[in-house]
Amino acid sequence: MRKVLLPTLIIIGASLLVLRIFFLQVVDDSFKLKSDNNAIKIKYDYPERGYIFDRKGKLLVSNQASYDIMVIPREVKKIDTTEFCELLNITKEDFIKKIEKATIYSPRLPSVFLTQLNKIEFAAFQEKIRKFEGFYFQKRSLRDYEVNYGANIFGFITQVNENLIAKNPYYNSGDLIGKQGVEESYEEILRGIKGVKYIQKDKYNREIGSFKEGKYDTIAVQGSDINLTIDAELQKYGEELMINKRGGIVAIEPKTGEILSLVTAPSYDPSILVGRQRSKNYTQLYRDSIAKPLYDRGLLAEYPPGSPFKILTGLVALQEGVINEQTAVACSHGFSYARGRFMRCHCHGGMLQLHRGIYESCNAFFGTSYMKTINKYVIPAYAVDVWSKHIKSFGLGQFMGYDLPTGRKGNIPDSKTYKRIYPNGGWRSTAIVSNAIGQGEVLMTPIQLANMMATVANQGYYYTPHIIKYIKGRKIEKKFTTKHYTTIDRKYFKPIIDGLFDVYNLGTAYHLKVEGIDICGKTGTAENFAKIGGVRTQLEDHSIFVAFAPKDNPKIAIAVMVENGGYGATIAGPIASLMIEKYLRNKITRTDLETRILNKSLQGQYAKLGGLSETVKKEMRKQDSIIKSKTSNPKLKKDTIQSVKKVAR
Repeated sequence: MRKVLLPTLIIIGASLLVLRIFFLQVVDDSFKLKSDNNAIKIKYDYPERGYIFDRKGKLLVSNQASYDIMVIPREVKKIDTTEFCELLNITKEDFIKKIEKATIYSPRLPSVFLTQLNKIEFAAFQEKIRKFEGFYFQKRSLRDYEVNYGANIFGFITQVNENLIAKNPYYNSGDLIGKQGVEESYEEILRGIKGVKYIQKDKYNREIGSFKEGKYDTIAVQGSDINLTIDAELQKYGEELMINKRGGIVAIEPKTGEILSLVTAPSYDPSILVGRQRSKNYTQLYRDSIAKPLYDRGLLAEYPPGSPFKILTGLVALQEGVINEQTAVACSHGFSYARGRFMRCHCHGGMLQLHRGIYESCNAFFGTSYMKTINKYVIPAYAVDVWSKHIKSFGLGQFMGYDLPTGRKGNIPDSKTYKRIYPNGGWRSTAIVSNAIGQGEVLMTPIQLANMMATVANQGYYYTPHIIKYIKGRKIEKKFTTKHYTTIDRKYFKPIIDGLFDVYNLGTAYHLKVEGIDICGKTGTAENFAKIGGVRTQLEDHSIFVAFAPKDNPKIAIAVMVENGGYGATIAGPIASLMIEKYLRNKITRTDLETRILNKSLQGQYAKLGGLSETVKKEMRKQDSIIKSKTSNPKLKKDTIQSVKKVAR
């Protein structure tokens, strides 16, 4: 038996090996498609990317034809490089560098030599391409922006880099990919599927037809169109209101979590990142470390939320049973919370209950409420964790899970935070009372503030904010249609909402009312410090405003943050009122507010942070001139500044 076993195993193994070799060489020739050989040429057919529409079906982003010049280095013969370079308006040094780079990638495979030729450039070169063996055209489609706003929402298209090619076999050198915004988030949906054609060549390197009669060829599949939740007109209006200001505006539909507007300022015209000048323009935007036009403040900027945070302070205190609607607190334009410690307040003072405490934004009332919440428990660390859990149930202090590729968590402190700050212990409510009014260690992004107001409008629940509304043939992710409930009982929201309603009727936003619209809102002012010349310097406060409307059956919740804007009712408040009226009525009756905000520039404040680049200063002066000329007429039309171009702000 042993004598037979070994020969049998050898025969079986050899037979299997022969069969495998026969299969690979005779039956299955697909391996040929993966090899770099002289007999097969691979051509790709790139599909159009999917179109992008707003929530009402308005076309925002389409496509335009473009042509790349491709090169196969080993096929490049003796050519007239002077004529070649003159046709394409490049130097001989550029020519050499590009050929060398393509050769390093692969001497046998095609590489992009020059990208994004327009029709005129293409026509001029096409006439003489027969002179330049080794070069050919690859047709692609580039983005064609139908609007000059929303750059942070769309993102942009760029070439894949070598690292991505190594990680993802779908992409080849010269392929395009979405970066930032929905172009990145929905890349696989928007890009479609490229087609592939395998061309047989003879020994003279001439194309003689399809390999295997097109057996392995595939057809390109166009990318899917998508509808965003964005209201295009509201987005446009928000960006106009934020000209010559920095900050963010986020508007959400409370009943769905759909993002209606996502404004970051300053921004730029998305069309400048298309075409041969894309790289140059992107570099200029990227290097602007002062205005940071590529920095999406609506998603990334973390600010102390200021007085709007009092909404949560009140809700947690009600839930914990340390206050009720009748609880009265004395305010002497502030309150003394520890020996030698006094928290100032700008309310009218006297004895205040919850309702008046909200619409007059009393620091004493909410500072006392916060301290009662912490002091309810014997151990401060445990108390802070209880408070922190309530606050985080509003989606704060964490990544919110929205469908955009960037964001920040903000910060909601807990016991671990204060163990780091006070490693020896001994801290209590008096040491952290500034959290009560949205200062201290609390940080929030504008989208978190907007979601907080959507949650209040819904009286205790929210949907994960999202920017996708519809994809043909697909359902949006389940997480965007799932309710998230807070730890606060529904009954406690009504007294808070009543107080927010009277912010417009009796309180700090009285002069911002819009006739016929019941708005619930809250002003906010956050202290602002920066290092200037190595010295910690207090600058003009940030202006903050949050709101939702109408009071009953809310349709929009909004947060506005304007850096160095001063009091909340000065700049952020008017913007919120205007945005709400624009969305609900599609017209503006408070033209007094509109004119004031359109003409308001904060560039003087921002100059204190180190100055502006000459390019930005020039653009600001241009915009100021345009706006002033268009707003000098008292009969302000709704198209006041439609002609203003935002390239660098």
